[in-house]
Amino acid sequence: MAYVISDDCIMCGACAAECPVSAISEGDGKYVIDADTCIECGACAGVCPVGAPSN
Repeated sequence: MAYVISDDCIMCGACAAECPVSAISEGDGKYVIDADTCIECGACAGVCPVGAPSN
């Protein structure tokens, strides 16, 4: 199951910069992950300062 970003997102962009497949983009009030592109590597969760990405 692809990762999703919770409402805890603080829009810092750390996750998008870390994503190896560019599945993360700026959404309305938080970053969002394209489920079809996500490879479930967990890189985004590892760099997020607030733990917003989870699977």
